[in-house]
Amino acid sequence: MRILVVEDELDLASAIADSLRRDGYAIDIAPTAKSAMSLTAVNSYDVVCLDLNLPDGDGLDVCRQVLADPAPEYEVFPTPKILMLTARGGVGDRIRGLDEGADDYLVKPFSLGELSARIRALLRRDTSTGSSVITYAGIEMDTARHEVTFQGEAVALTVKEYALLRWFLLHPEEVHSAERLLEHVWDAHADPFTNTVRMTLSNLRRKLSSAGVVPPIVTFPGRGYMLRAET
Repeated sequence: MRILVVEDELDLASAIADSLRRDGYAIDIAPTAKSAMSLTAVNSYDVVCLDLNLPDGDGLDVCRQVLADPAPEYEVFPTPKILMLTARGGVGDRIRGLDEGADDYLVKPFSLGELSARIRALLRRDTSTGSSVITYAGIEMDTARHEVTFQGEAVALTVKEYALLRWFLLHPEEVHSAERLLEHVWDAHADPFTNTVRMTLSNLRRKLSSAGVVPPIVTFPGRGYMLRAET
């Protein structure tokens, strides 16, 4: 899942980014409203962590643009969840932010652990489960504990393999092109001309197959990949 952190305090932005990357998310950082608007206009984000107090404008303006003029990819996937991060802790400020379209509101200072939990909760809203555990096609992922099993057998994954599997679990029975996977699982520094998606997927399949069962991730030549219940 790809997240944009809009925060002008660089130390805080770096701390948030480092923490979320350890959780397997692809992170881009925007220190200004202008840079945030530029990024959201061309990239597809699953969550935008949005500071309201920006040096060149109000974060609410960014919120409005994301909701009113989303990137083309959002024609396929929902617009990103917006989590406002701000020192404006008054009830009126929270109401205004939520009325402008924010999905959640976290008042500074906050713990990085709570931020991660809020993001997990936001990402579950479009799924059939309200739990931190996602189960599909014999795969069980505990997103709070970062544990994965397949057919009851524990599977040890790298951060990127885990992130790729999480994307499939949140979007099963859909064909995902390599370009789409690169867009949502990798950040802006990923090289679109490498075979990183294919290599990561190959390693993920190999580790899942160690349980003695064919992994339920299917290749559709020329189209992409799908997680499906029956292979």
